[in-house]
Amino acid sequence: MGELYFDESVILLNVEGDSKEAILAKMGQNLADKQLVKASFTDAIIAREGEFATGLPTGEVSVAIPHTDVEHVNQKTISVGILKDPIDFCVMGGDDSETTPVKVVFMLAMDEAHSQLSLLQKLMQVFQNQETLQQLVNSADKTEIKQLLEAKLDLAALKGGESN
Repeated sequence: MGELYFDESVILLNVEGDSKEAILAKMGQNLADKQLVKASFTDAIIAREGEFATGLPTGEVSVAIPHTDVEHVNQKTISVGILKDPIDFCVMGGDDSETTPVKVVFMLAMDEAHSQLSLLQKLMQVFQNQETLQQLVNSADKTEIKQLLEAKLDLAALKGGESN
């Protein structure tokens, strides 16, 4: 499929909301406004988060990786939301009562299942590095965040759209 779209316009700083749904709606709407995803994307990602939690308690900086099915995506992209205040997300694989205070949201909009898997594997390496997560949370510069993630996630390899 197409190349990965990732630039400063899909990086949101100081995202505010009183619930995970409000955060996901803001991030999803941003992608819809850019026509990277279909109108159905935001509702689909919120519904999927309700069924399959994506919060990850990754030390001092918890993250969430909401995503949904490929049919809601126009172009492969990752949106990064640095939250102004942590918002509780249910923990992936836990029960509904187990939450983690998420500070960084990586919203995945993938157009092929296999590209989502390879990206998730690279994201897990980022999540295990507290120094990288702290850099993300403490940066007020979208270009700096973009460059950091491009280097850590090896996005150039994903941008090409080549298959293995």
